[in-house]
Amino acid sequence: MAWVAQQIREAFPWGTVPGVVRAKRLAPPGEVPQRLGMQNPFRYFNRSPEIIRLAVMMYVRFPLSLLQVEDLPSGRGIDICHETVQFWWNRFGPLFAAELRKGRVHRHWYSNWRWYLDEVFVRINGKTCYLWHAVDHEGEVLGVFATKRRDRRAALRFLKRVMKRYGRPASVVTDRLASY
Repeated sequence: MAWVAQQIREAFPWGTVPGVVRAKRLAPPGEVPQRLGMQNPFRYFNRSPEIIRLAVMMYVRFPLSLLQVEDLPSGRGIDICHETVQFWWNRFGPLFAAELRKGRVHRHWYSNWRWYLDEVFVRINGKTCYLWHAVDHEGEVLGVFATKRRDRRAALRFLKRVMKRYGRPASVVTDRLASY
């Protein structure tokens, strides 16, 4: 029992009552608490973040199945299951994708890429609208814009909005609509 009490004191160094386990505070007194969105997403996982990132990025970057991703770390003595890799992909895939997108935008990697612009007829609340969208050569959606008109003014507004965010592309591929 003394060992358990010692573990509790080490886990909760501030204000623990013997025999009562209290919830851990966000931060000790005197420190600025972290915002909820800034907490470590890997904190409840037994594997290190490097192993999780490596497994997810191998699955995303290379044409590997989940079983092949399971076999690669096992050659180095890391025992993981393919279901675990799938869970990690579902949990951390959007997080890693957001980091990559954020890095691309801040480093202005879009500036010399080829963009594809197109418009689609859609019905919104029973009214016909035009959904303009721009996609880069890797398939990353750069922008989406809904308008009531399909004319030069709407196309230029959309193109200016996307170029303001991502810079000027090297070339723009369209469906040769006269509005562009």
